[in-house]
Order: sequence, then structure tokens, then C-alpha cells
Amino acid sequence: MRTPLALMATAAIAAACAPAPRTATPVPLPPSTNLSPASPLTAAQQRWVDSTFQSLSLRQKIGQMIWIFTFGDYASADDRTFAEVKEWITQAEPGGVTMSLGSPIEVAAKINAMQRLSKVPMLVASDLEPNLGRLEGGVFNHYNIIEGGATVFPSAMAIAATGREEDARAVGRAIAEEARAVGIQVNFAPDADVNNNPSNPVINTRSFGEDPHRVARLVELFVQGTQSAGVIATAKHFPGHGDTDVDSHVGLPVVTASRQRLDTLELIPFRAAIAAGAGMVMTAHIALPAITGDSSLPATLAPTILEGLLRDSLHFTGTTITDAMSMEGVGKGYDVEQSSVAAVKAGADILLKPTDVLRALNAVQGAVERGEISRARIDSAARRVLELKARTNIVFQPIADLEALREVVGSKAHRDLARDIAQRAVTLLRDSAQLVPLAGPKALVVQYMPETELKAGRTFAAAMKAANPRAQVEKFGPNVSDEMLARLGTAAQGADRVVIALYVRRIEGEGRTAVPPRIANWIDSLAKTQKVVVVTYGNPYLIRQFPSVGTYMVTYGVNESLERAAARALLGEAPITGKAPISLPGFFSKGDGIQR
Repeated sequence: MRTPLALMATAAIAAACAPAPRTATPVPLPPSTNLSPASPLTAAQQRWVDSTFQSLSLRQKIGQMIWIFTFGDYASADDRTFAEVKEWITQAEPGGVTMSLGSPIEVAAKINAMQRLSKVPMLVASDLEPNLGRLEGGVFNHYNIIEGGATVFPSAMAIAATGREEDARAVGRAIAEEARAVGIQVNFAPDADVNNNPSNPVINTRSFGEDPHRVARLVELFVQGTQSAGVIATAKHFPGHGDTDVDSHVGLPVVTASRQRLDTLELIPFRAAIAAGAGMVMTAHIALPAITGDSSLPATLAPTILEGLLRDSLHFTGTTITDAMSMEGVGKGYDVEQSSVAAVKAGADILLKPTDVLRALNAVQGAVERGEISRARIDSAARRVLELKARTNIVFQPIADLEALREVVGSKAHRDLARDIAQRAVTLLRDSAQLVPLAGPKALVVQYMPETELKAGRTFAAAMKAANPRAQVEKFGPNVSDEMLARLGTAAQGADRVVIALYVRRIEGEGRTAVPPRIANWIDSLAKTQKVVVVTYGNPYLIRQFPSVGTYMVTYGVNESLERAAARALLGEAPITGKAPISLPGFFSKGDGIQR
């Protein structure tokens, strides 16, 4: 008797041989249980891979190795941006697409539209990490209405601060459930970097911390949770982006670590991810001269790293994907053709977001035809991509059910999990004058945030006002006037407590992980004479900018659940139990955290 899966496999094989538009939603399938590269394919999966592989031309095999990028915003059928995506799909026949920034329904609808255009179902990926914020709704500015969205979980560093290891598995699974519901099969997470450099402008709270063994354990659990829900986990950024002070979106960081240091620090979490069965590893656009002998060669383009270190030393048998090829860490000094060919020669199976899709495709095809890249290199990469598609069952169910996703995305269970972790993550690193919990009716609450933070502070301000209607709440941005700072300084003199909330998150490619010096000096000066409590949302290392502050609380991220958790902790409505998974010499140590 033929099983439903076998019947679907037969239909999928036929579709691969004679492609037809996908117009119906297939019967939902349970999450796949064989996402690990070490797990054998089922008979149906193997038949699909073999049949599809045999049907592909050289150019189509290379297409499987190129993944395009698009936003999850609404676009009409003849919109210029969507027309470009359609052209890529029909002309380049890419193996995958990366979705970014959009509401869940529109993301799912756009994925469905793209899948119907693709001859072979595409793998859909997103950079979700432990924070599903890329599937949040936006802000409708005219009426200041916040759209709904997927569950926004606390950052990796916040998860580590709770001290409960199982949180990593639970968040990994919850994110995967929501991702799969909207049609995403690959999460570019977890971040396996060890953030042992407080000046790192690009990793920061994306990392589980600075202890490589602790990071490894949480990475392992996040991988397990993710793949238990049928989504491929991606360990990044290999071989380690934690000890850098340059953002690879804008330049090429150089990691000076020796091979011995790599073995005892950076590589430990990657080994754990591979042992846990992670299906994918993403390369880092960093230079590692101790391995390559070249301080100008990105790891993404280095065979000694992708083949020698990752394949031969760490024995990874899964799929390798580059970080975005549009980033300056790999783009400086190389044009699209040069970087695409070099990455494939180095051992990359997938080129993520090349700046020109067709130029990248043509360049790799030309290199194969010239004999610069072997056909065996292309065949192995294309087959790995096809195997991922079979393992995730996307080939049997490429269309997301727009109605069913409402039962999963943003569910009460997931939001409760996010709130619980956020509360347990709050960490009190200083409180020399015992200012927490807050006391006294006269409170001044001052919030600093960049102009782009349209939502930040609303939940925290509302909670503080609800607890104390007499509290004075003010906010300002980087361009605050000296007159306003002077006025707030005067108001602080009559307050029982001054709470300063800082919303300073890591922004890719911008390096904005600090408070402007003028504002930091004002905070430090105020702390010398007033009872100041500083709460940081985002970068936990800010205390070095205002060392005179005696009460310092961190949440490791910017979102509503963390704002609510910090308010409850300050007001004595919830215990404070978080412990720092990182250190800042001269200010606090790993494991610090005052309990209340």
C-alpha cells in the first residue's frame, strides 16, 4: 500500500520533470525528523533528489547555489521590485530566497507567490536568530498604530542571562514553529560567536555570551529545538566573529587568533552545533591570517577555512552558505564575478544575496566551462541543496496555509514564553545605594532613543506612569538641546529617583552601539549628585560611558516584553534573578547579578 508521503513524492517528482503552477495548499505534513546531515533520507526524499538532480542542466544546478533576497512587504503583481524578483526566479532559477522585514501574512503570501513561479520549490530562509522581529508588523505613523506580528523573543544574550539552559531549546522550537507556518524552512541562527570583545559593533547581544563552553551548550540546545520543529538551523559566523571591533557589513575585520586559540575558544560552539546536527553553517566575512596567511582574504573566500578547517578538521558534512555577498567585508577589492567564483572554489555551497544575481550565475558557469571550477564541485553543492529541500519536505508542501498560520504565529503560548524569559533575564549589575526597588512618589523618568526607535519606550513609560501617576516622563534623541538637558537636570534635583532608560541596539552596518558623548557626560554628571538608576535596553556594555552611575540594570534587548519586565523589576513587582553572561573589565564580571 502506498503511503500519502509516497504519493506526494511521486507528484513532486512529476512536477519537477514537467513543472506546473502550484495553486493549491497541500495537506499539512508533520515536521521532518531527519534534518541532520547524518540522517539518511527517506525513500521518497531520495527519489525526489535523484530525479530532480538528473533533470537539471549545469546552469540550473548553479542556480540552486544562488539565493536571492527580498523584503516581506506588500508589492503588487506589476510592482517594480516584485517584477525584479520574478525575473530572478524565472531567469536564474535560484535555489532559495531570503525573506526580511514584513508582517507574517504578507511574508507568507509573498512566499506562496514566489513558490508558484519556481520550477523547483525554493528553500526560504530568514535571519530570525532568537528574535523573530523580522516578522514584526510596522508602525502606521499617521495614527501611531502598531501592527501585530510574530512573537518577538529576547536576544540570545538575554536567554543566557536567565541561567536556564532549556530556554534556548524552547525559543529555538517556538521560532521554528512560527517560521514554518509562514513558509520559512531555514533560520539563519543560532549565532555561535563568542562575544569576548565588548567593542564588537555587530555581534553584541546576538551572542549567548563570552564563555565558549556555555555558548556551545546553548547553541546545541537552540539547534535541537529549531530542527525538532522541522526548520534547518544555521550556525554562524564561521569560524568566529566575536572578537572583532569592525562591522563586516562595512569593512573586513581581522581576527588575530592563533589556531590554538581558535580550538579553545571560537570553534567550541561550532563543534557543538555540528554534533547537534545543524544542517547549515554560514561563513564569516573576516580575515584570519593564522589560518590563511593573508590578512586581506575573507574567510568566505578561503579554501583553508571552508574545506580545511570546517570540512576536514570539524568534519561538517552539511551545507555551507556564505554571509550576504553584498556586504563590504567580502565586497571590497572584489567584483561580483570574482567573489562569486572564489567563494565556490573555496567550498561554499550557496552564495547568499549576490549584488547581481545574473552576473554571479554567469560568472560561476563561465568558470566551470573554462575548467576553473570542476563539475563535481557544482554537483556536490547542488545535491546538498536539493537534499535540504527534501529533508524539510518543502518539495512536498511548498505553499503556506494563510489561515492556519494564525493558530501558530504570535500564539499566546509563545508570547507567554517570551515574557517569562524577558523577566528572568533582567540583570541588576550595580545598586550601591539600594535604589531598587524604587521608592518615593516623585520620580523622573528620562528615555533616550534614536529617531528610528518609533516603538521604543511606550510600554516602559506606560508601566511607570500606571504605578506612579505623579511620575514625570520625558524622552529625547541624539539631537537634544542643551536647554532641555539643563531643564531635566533641574527637575532631577526635586525627584526621589531619576530613572534613565537607554534604547541603544546594535544596528547592522551602522555601529550605533553607544550613547552620544554629550549625553553620556550629562548622565555621568547627574549621577554624581542625584539618585540615578540607569536601565539599558540593548547594549549591556554602556556603563563604561558613565562610570559614576551607581545603579545599573540591563535587559540585553529592545522590545515590549523586556520593557515590561524591567518596569516590574524596578517597581518591586517581580524578582530580579538575571546573571551577566559577559564581562566588562573594571565594571562587572561574568556571572555578576544582584538578586532581589
